[in-house]
Amino acid sequence: MSEMSFEQMLEESFKTIRNGEVVDGTVIGVKPDEIILNIGYKSDGIITRSEYTNEANVDLTTLISVGDTMEAKVLKVNDGEGQVLLSYKRLVAEKGSKRLEEAYNNQEVLRAKVAQVLDGGLSVVMDDTRIFIPASLVSDTYEKDLGKYEGQEIEFVISEFNPRRRRIIGDRKQLLLARKAELQRELFERIQVGDVVEGTVKNVTDFGAFIDLGGADGLLHISEMSWGRVENPKKVFKVGQTVRAFIKDINDTKIALSMKFEDENPWKDAAEKYAVGTIIHGVVARMTDFGAFVELAPGVDALLHVSQISREHVEKPSDVLKIGQEIDAKIVDFNEAEKKISLSMKALADVSQETEEEVAETEDLDAQEEYADEE
Repeated sequence: MSEMSFEQMLEESFKTIRNGEVVDGTVIGVKPDEIILNIGYKSDGIITRSEYTNEANVDLTTLISVGDTMEAKVLKVNDGEGQVLLSYKRLVAEKGSKRLEEAYNNQEVLRAKVAQVLDGGLSVVMDDTRIFIPASLVSDTYEKDLGKYEGQEIEFVISEFNPRRRRIIGDRKQLLLARKAELQRELFERIQVGDVVEGTVKNVTDFGAFIDLGGADGLLHISEMSWGRVENPKKVFKVGQTVRAFIKDINDTKIALSMKFEDENPWKDAAEKYAVGTIIHGVVARMTDFGAFVELAPGVDALLHVSQISREHVEKPSDVLKIGQEIDAKIVDFNEAEKKISLSMKALADVSQETEEEVAETEDLDAQEEYADEE
């Protein structure tokens, strides 16, 4: 049996490695574009910049120091120059892929920063693995502009995992829906009809405003916004505004709100304020062919019939009155049950005429008495 040469013995002392194997190494040199590792093999390992990171033109000396230890994957045992070509980036990606596969199987909630905003969605990176979140899965509502998410950390789950096709899909929408369902459950457990609540105006339409109560939206209908008349909700409420209201009705998951608090009801003392015979001051709010509606207070309108506008014949109210005009009139009828009040300007004119006639008669009598005294 022949004895081994020194070179053979030295070579036998080194471990053997194969392509695809993961090795440990110690950094023995760093250049701006490559890392040199002692991997316990007869040749040193080399990690080029492109096999360390996806960032172009990065200076590796700012990231790695001599003496650092790291793992890498063997790409080629001999790169043609007697060195072992290694990859750090691919090993991290494989580990990241395995990590994401586990997260997919367990439906684990992940958190990552949005790396890029694309036309069709968002791209996030975890352990050098890109995850695509389609626009339809970014939010539980339609998002016209995804730019606001750039650089933000978001939570999501993996809804599709197919690394062979490089298709890893994230889903943020289902988390938001689950969270909303939980908040909704908690909200309906603690609220009941009559409760006073605070919310934020979420949307304003021609017929009302939707108020976010923290778990569900409540509808504040235009007819419930005020005891007075509201012509256009968009002139009263703005998105983001805080609103205080009370729950008028709950029907399954629908909540009806009202701001017509009973202690602010203008009809509460109406019987005293608007007793028949009272002379009031009001503003013409709107007109029809048969009369004008006069606002006596916010939420209290009275009808001034066309026949009660003047002692003279009036064809239609607009011939004499204008919207916004202030008038004085006499209350001639009050129906609290139906919340109806009837006015008359003619009655005031009649009173005025009677007063003038009484004054004239008094003056005539005084004149007659003076004449009799002179005789």
